Amino acid sequence: MAQKATSPARTFVFALLGLAAIVAVGFGLRSLFRSNVDVHAASVTYENLTSTTPTNGKVQPVEPFDAHAPMAGTVDRIYVGAGEKVKAGQLLIHMNDAEALGRLATAQSALAGAQATIHDMESGGSTDERIGMASDLEKARLQEQQAQRDLAALQQLQQKGASSGSEVLAAQQRLENAKSSLVALEQRSSPASRYSNQDRTRVKAQAADASAYVASARNLYNQLNVRAPFDGTIYSLPIQESDFVPAGETLLSMANLDRIQITAYFDEPDVGKLAVNQAVSIVWEAKPGKVWHGHVETVPTTIINYGTRNVGECIISVDDAHGDLLPNTNVTVTVTILQHPHVLAVPREALHTQGSQSYVFRIVNGKLVRTPVQVGAAVTPTRIEIAGGLSVNDKVAVNSVDNSELTDGLPVDVVQ
Repeated sequence: MAQKATSPARTFVFALLGLAAIVAVGFGLRSLFRSNVDVHAASVTYENLTSTTPTNGKVQPVEPFDAHAPMAGTVDRIYVGAGEKVKAGQLLIHMNDAEALGRLATAQSALAGAQATIHDMESGGSTDERIGMASDLEKARLQEQQAQRDLAALQQLQQKGASSGSEVLAAQQRLENAKSSLVALEQRSSPASRYSNQDRTRVKAQAADASAYVASARNLYNQLNVRAPFDGTIYSLPIQESDFVPAGETLLSMANLDRIQITAYFDEPDVGKLAVNQAVSIVWEAKPGKVWHGHVETVPTTIINYGTRNVGECIISVDDAHGDLLPNTNVTVTVTILQHPHVLAVPREALHTQGSQSYVFRIVNGKLVRTPVQVGAAVTPTRIEIAGGLSVNDKVAVNSVDNSELTDGLPVDVVQ
């Protein structure tokens, strides 16, 4: 009875073993007869990798000079043309100066009047006043002397009984009056006592105001003759002779076009990659094939809205400009973020990722071998640095010709 009970169990075990054998044989046959997959491959080589970031920018002079009309008026003469090179101090534009000359003359007249008043106060009055005062002083002195003589004579006559006391008193009063008049005139003729401190302060303030008015009027007059502040090139001349321009209107723009810079606009994710003195290449669509070179002068300090983008403004200094890169033009700049010389590299398409792990498929004896790798910092649009996991001349699969999936152990044929 026990032997009969175990018979079904043995049968079940034998059935499972048979099924496993069939599956194993099937997989073996599938592996034996499976055709090789055609793949593109690449060798692991040492390369000099350069990582770059492109963006747009606008050309600007380092030291621009914009001449503005100092007052409303007419443009009398223009001595230069757009694109012309000029020297420092060269006369560029002359505006009508009749009104400015009138203002200057009025200011100079006011200053002369204030200065004359100060001179008169320091001298004790105007020339006519001083002449009149001197005459009055002379008369007062003569009257005082005459009164003294009259008093002395009456006093002698009184001693002889020929003059009364009332006559002597009257003579004394006349002498006192003469002395008082003389003292008053002497005080009036003294500059120190004739004018108060408030008078002096007021007149000096008037003179200072008049002097400032003259300086302002002279500066206005001088600005009507526009001169070049430095050697450079006229790159904008929006006016013509006889044009009437309002105050503040731009007359011309000039700059040294050998010293220019570019304001470049980098998207927010790229801002952190920028550093001072990184190399930059510059291209302008108007001159295809021409490349300028420069370096990062300043990195962005904040993020701003630029159209639909969030960008940081970066200043790029152009190192080889020779007047051939015009202000206000739109250019494309490419900043070299990283330069890694002599590093192992593979095509970016050969790298695979799964979670946080990176790997490639090496080709070993006609089969794919999944190989974990460590990725370096240098990344270009087509190549990527391999910091570990591969050796030079290793061959890695890039992709399959028929886009079939690459798997570990897959037999392959390399095609060109």
